[in-house]
Parts: sequence; structure tokens; C-alpha cells
Amino acid sequence: MPQLFVKRLSVIDFSYLHSERGLVGESWQVDITLRGGLDHQGMVLDFGDVKKTVKRLIDEHFDHKLLLPAAYPGLSLQQAPNGTLHLSFETGDGRTIHHSSPADAVTAVDTDQITTDSLAAAIVAMLGPHMPENVAGIEIHLWPEPADGAYYHYSHGLKQHCGNCQRIAHGHRSKLRIERNGRRDETLEKDWAESWRDIYIGTREDVIEEKDGALLFGYTSEQGRFLLKLPTGRCYLIDRDSTVENLAQHIADTLKRRYPADSFRVMAYEGVDKGAIGES
Repeated sequence: MPQLFVKRLSVIDFSYLHSERGLVGESWQVDITLRGGLDHQGMVLDFGDVKKTVKRLIDEHFDHKLLLPAAYPGLSLQQAPNGTLHLSFETGDGRTIHHSSPADAVTAVDTDQITTDSLAAAIVAMLGPHMPENVAGIEIHLWPEPADGAYYHYSHGLKQHCGNCQRIAHGHRSKLRIERNGRRDETLEKDWAESWRDIYIGTREDVIEEKDGALLFGYTSEQGRFLLKLPTGRCYLIDRDSTVENLAQHIADTLKRRYPADSFRVMAYEGVDKGAIGES
């Protein structure tokens, strides 16, 4: 049977809830293969439709969202009449995460654990009804960008963003390169990445309350009201919005304060093949 494939059709930047790690930021690349008969054009599906329509559907349902393992027993969901979705999630060690947002900022996946396989199955199930009759099968392969050095997983929200980055709990898997006095310093990279492993990077002015070992973040943006409550130890606060430009400069400035005699150039990624440079 004829097959059509597109490598790296999209990159999904998202956060998900995990029984041990808590709130995790991730970036997975998407490969797709379609099997089926040939249409009147002699194609399984026009590449233009794959790159536009199929990519759009994947991004709309899963990109820049908080993904929930719907079958996980520690997850509780409640939808208010105004469409706001409230959820609580208890990790295996008893930590609790609370999240409240417009329903569009969240996607539930029919699994007890978000993995590349379970999310790929959810994407296939979502795409199926939108495919033409000649398409008999869909295969999705999700994979992280190879990293030859340090990287970290972080979640954040950008309240002033005019797009989906304003969602309070979306995230990225991000590489990091630090140059100290013009030479790469892999020790600093590893130390910083470890300190930001599975972290939530929040803006100080967005903290509503700190109580009982937890931080409550909240803001209202164009899409609606967002709230997120996390254990304090899983949060890192900065004085500006957590754009990648500000994060790169924050790392450079922090290192400069620690080592005032040295100069630093920081290349911080936001997911795959994009990011910002900070110098100090």
C-alpha cells in the first residue's frame, strides 16, 4: 500500500502532569506517515494539505497546552458554568498541583501517563475523522531533539503575549550553551540545567500568595483568567516575564554577579532551533 511521510511536520511545545516529576515542560518533534490508496491526483494526500491542515489540527489540539493523563487516579477535574476548568493533581509523594484556566488551554489524553506513545495514539485518534476516505492508516512518531550537552525542562506563562504563550502552564525542553571568557563551560551548563530541572519559571508580580509551602500564581490575559498553585521548591522566580530573551539575560547576569571578573555569553533555547542570547 502506498505510503506518504513528512519528517518533523511540527514541534509540539507543551507541559504535562507526571506522577513523579509533577509539572513538566516538553518539546517533541512530530513525524507522520499516511498509508492508503491514491486519489485522482495520484497521491495519498497532497503535501500542501499535510503541511497546512494536518499540522494545524495537531497544533490546535496539543501545542502550547497543559496535557492531562485523564486515567490517572490522582487527577480531579471540575468545569464551571462559565467554561473555566479547575483541576487538582496529586503526585505519588503527596504533592498537589492546582490549575485553573479556560478549557482551551488544557487537553486530556486517555492514558494514566503522558508518553511519546500515548500522545502519538491520541494524535492518531484525533486526526482519523479528518482524513479523506482513501487514507487507511496514520502513524505518528514523536521524538525529542538530540542534545549533545545540557538541557532542562521548564514551564511558564507569558501574560502579555497575544497568542497561546499566555497560557500559564505550557513549556519546553531546552538546550543551554554558556561561554565563559569566550570558551564553552560545560560544567556551568550542567549545573544550571540541573537547577532548572522540571522547574516552573514564574514572574514575581504574578505571585498572589505564598502559603504552606506553595506558591499561587495568577493573572488575567486576553484568553481569560489563569491560576496555578505549585510547591515552592518547584518554582524559580524572576523579576520580568519569562520570555526566552529575559531568561538568557537573567542567566548571564546571575553568572556575572557570581564571577564578576569573567564575561559570559548565554545561548538559551526555547524548545527546538529557536531561542535567545544574553551577554554580560
